[in-house]
Amino acid sequence: MCGILALIQANDTSVAYELHEAMYFLQHRGQDACGLALCASGGKISQCKGNGLASKVFNDGSHVADLPAGYMGIGTSASAEAQPLYVNSPYGICLAHNGNLINATELKHFLDFEAHRHINTQSDSELMLNIFANELNETGKARVNDKDIVDALQRMYKRCVGGWACTAMLAGYGLIGFRDSYGIRPLILGSRRSGTGMDYMLASESIALKQLGFGNFADILPGQVVIIRKGAGPTFYQIQNQKRYALDIFELCYFARPDSVMDGIGVAKSRELMGTKLGHKIKSTLRPEEISAIDVIIPVPETSTISAPFVAAVLKRKLVQGFVKNRYVFRTFIMPGQQARVKGVKRKLSAMEEPFDGKNVLLIDDSIVRGTTSREIVAMAREAGPPITHSHIYGIDLASPSELIAHDHGRSRDVDQIAKHIGADRIIFQDLEDLKTACSEAVVSKSNTPRAPRDFEVGVFCGKYATPVDEGYFQHLEQVRGETAKLKVLEKAREAVANGSADQKQLEIATNGVKVAEDGQIIPTSTDATRSGTYTSMNGGEKRQKQSRDRRSPKDQTDISLHNLADD
Repeated sequence: MCGILALIQANDTSVAYELHEAMYFLQHRGQDACGLALCASGGKISQCKGNGLASKVFNDGSHVADLPAGYMGIGTSASAEAQPLYVNSPYGICLAHNGNLINATELKHFLDFEAHRHINTQSDSELMLNIFANELNETGKARVNDKDIVDALQRMYKRCVGGWACTAMLAGYGLIGFRDSYGIRPLILGSRRSGTGMDYMLASESIALKQLGFGNFADILPGQVVIIRKGAGPTFYQIQNQKRYALDIFELCYFARPDSVMDGIGVAKSRELMGTKLGHKIKSTLRPEEISAIDVIIPVPETSTISAPFVAAVLKRKLVQGFVKNRYVFRTFIMPGQQARVKGVKRKLSAMEEPFDGKNVLLIDDSIVRGTTSREIVAMAREAGPPITHSHIYGIDLASPSELIAHDHGRSRDVDQIAKHIGADRIIFQDLEDLKTACSEAVVSKSNTPRAPRDFEVGVFCGKYATPVDEGYFQHLEQVRGETAKLKVLEKAREAVANGSADQKQLEIATNGVKVAEDGQIIPTSTDATRSGTYTSMNGGEKRQKQSRDRRSPKDQTDISLHNLADD
């Protein structure tokens, strides 16, 4: 998941400070990496990006002051590679991308064998940037216009399948923002007066625009592109006919900030309605004497703190705060490795004794992914979201299906099994229809287009995705996850051997290395050879080379064609 930004100003004041400021309002959307790229008069592009939080990458803002002035720029906070990405041909393009391409294998083959463009990473963002660059190059012109950009994007949309929202910057030309034809990932435009002109900004969430003084919000529509040039207003084009208007419902129930508005839907309002509907679900499920036996209702920070008071109001039970959240620990479901996630939960939450002592407690939480958090904090749990049974394929890397607590070898675990796993007496999940209704009723501002009121992307809850999905994509997704994770598994095995705590499997991994099986599982290389896959050996010179690669600096992972200020 990423938060993306773009800003173009009427005057020549540098946009770096405001893009940097806006990143902190989107930091919840990705903590692994962030960056920005600026374009100055004359088309020169400068960048600062790297791994880590914005405060680290920008050295608490000192790097921003060192950047050359630029009147327009784009930025990201990401949970994957550091963006924005850059290609110098044609015309100098920077791209910030939020989402996933579900035909990545096909696109990579096209770029390799037909377009002859080198792809250096597993990143879908790099694929999309190069597809766009290749299509734009078809113009064969020294300078392009809006029509050339629109035509290139139309050809790109025909090739790419998935869910995305993107901001792009064409050196010396202007900003571009576009959204997939299903409307899965959000993108919002705002404006503000600046002297005698207007500034324009694009962001994943409205809060980043609001806090910088932007107003007149307009959602970029499914299949739509907006092009903004300096001194001119935004121009909108329909790249592809709208196929659906299905905002990812996970944004509303979990991911987005509560003070944001997306497609006219207030995030906080949707969570209030989720609480009311969950309260009625609990009331219809439990017997009156069971409800009377509830001493307190306690929300699990942080998303459910909005829903829980409305559950309490329906059930007429006392609401208390029972957990203290450490504000300096981020979401645990995206942490690599189960042990890291367990430690992360203990760092993130601590329970106060008095609210729990001797009481029958109804806990309200927003979701169960792997069950790690719930198992650590719950004695009795009542959950406030439908069971997550399938992969998220549009840009939120929740977990492999085999890791999801509600998924059991292609089947859905029943609630009793889940309750037993996390140590709860009972679980009551919110119905998916109630969740959709709560979101569709949470309209707080008039959207700039009519949309099907109950149309949302809900594939993580039922396996029915907004876009067509090739069955081979899930195997590809597992392979990518495995390739990303195997180096961490090797490192942990070496650490366990070094401190004397390694089990047999870790000893085998440290000795022989690991490979990724066809199902994406990370296994020792000595495991049954019929489970073929890529592997990494830890023997001899290859071990030394591997250790050297593990110690790559952020400089080795950034665009080699641009000087990166964060490397200094």
